[in-house]
Amino acid sequence: MVEQASLHATVRGRVQGVFFRASVEEQAIQLGLSGYVRNRPGNVVEVIAEGDKANLEKLVEYLEVGPPAASVKEVNTTWGEFTGGFSSFRVR
Repeated sequence: MVEQASLHATVRGRVQGVFFRASVEEQAIQLGLSGYVRNRPGNVVEVIAEGDKANLEKLVEYLEVGPPAASVKEVNTTWGEFTGGFSSFRVR
């Protein structure tokens, strides 16, 4: 049985202005996840995602690297219960 979960992640480093959000959106869609990614102050990108926990873990692996121009310094994750509150994944 597929375990559903939610993920809240913050990514710090050189993650703004390097197509980080667009690449996260692409990865999340390929993994069948829903939620959003957005910039936060202080060179931080925030990700809220829901779906299959195994695919969420794959997304976290991607967040630790990011696109070629990014330089990820830190990824903080918090796991939660699946809510079904999102119909798609998008950049905010």
